[in-house]
Amino acid sequence: MASCVSKSPPEGVPEGHADIDDAVCGLRTARAEWRSSQARHAEYGAHGFPSRHAVRSVIDLLSATLFPMRLGPSELTLESEDAFVRNSLETALPLLQAQVRMELAYTEAARVEDSDIPLAARNIIRAFAASLPRIRRLLDTDLEAAYAGDPAARSVDEVLLCYPCMIAVIHHRIAHELYVLGAPLVARIIAEIAHSRTGIDIHPGAQIGDSFFIDHGTGVVIGQTAIIGNRVRIYQAVTLGARSFRTDDDGNMVKNEPRHPIVEDDVTIYAGATILGRITIGAGSVIGGNVWLIRSVSPASRVRQVQPKVDIDAADPFE
Repeated sequence: MASCVSKSPPEGVPEGHADIDDAVCGLRTARAEWRSSQARHAEYGAHGFPSRHAVRSVIDLLSATLFPMRLGPSELTLESEDAFVRNSLETALPLLQAQVRMELAYTEAARVEDSDIPLAARNIIRAFAASLPRIRRLLDTDLEAAYAGDPAARSVDEVLLCYPCMIAVIHHRIAHELYVLGAPLVARIIAEIAHSRTGIDIHPGAQIGDSFFIDHGTGVVIGQTAIIGNRVRIYQAVTLGARSFRTDDDGNMVKNEPRHPIVEDDVTIYAGATILGRITIGAGSVIGGNVWLIRSVSPASRVRQVQPKVDIDAADPFE
């Protein structure tokens, strides 16, 4: 590759153009160094790459498809609902298929011949489309759990339109299905769109049962291998994370090992709790606020923070 050589711009050409030429050449050199430095940093060919902008459009269309009368256009009626759903899917699914096809072309993990990539992408989208009624029914249980679990909620419509947990859970239910079907990169993009929109960070690999409710939600983190049962409620700033990471003989982190908590059915986890490692929170347990937990607890446990001693000065003007 030719080296970058600074030169004066031709007469009459603005001085800034030479600076741009230098920047273009320098960036080309930096990319070449990155691609050739280590195999693990190499970009896999000259394929296109899934677009966050395109995936955002897809997720918005799919959300409206799942709940057309509330997340679709305001002029929609029950009579025009099916037509809207059809038109939305006719737009969203080919666009999603294009993103999945680019992921399969990009990643070595696909391990398919180039000629098989369009077929593989089409099969993923067919299976995904078939899952949409099941996803809708699962989201209905989440809606009902949020409405029943929050005394401030006046209707399920309010929950759907206003609660960040529902935005995050809609994104997660869609992302998880794509993750399982073989499009983990597109799924991760969807998860990060939800994260940026709500402050709730759920890895698409996390398995979450029905009737799931995140109250308030900001700062919640749920890791890749977490397993959450049915009718679980968690509050803001809860972390279901990993405690440590195993490395192989070369010192590289071992990927995809179970390392996040298992939360069984009917568990409540209050604000600020941090639960780390492959431990099990038994069914029906309640984990108090700000608890730091690194060991399993049996069903119906009540785990709370030790109460601190507080001294109050009688002369305190705020008493």
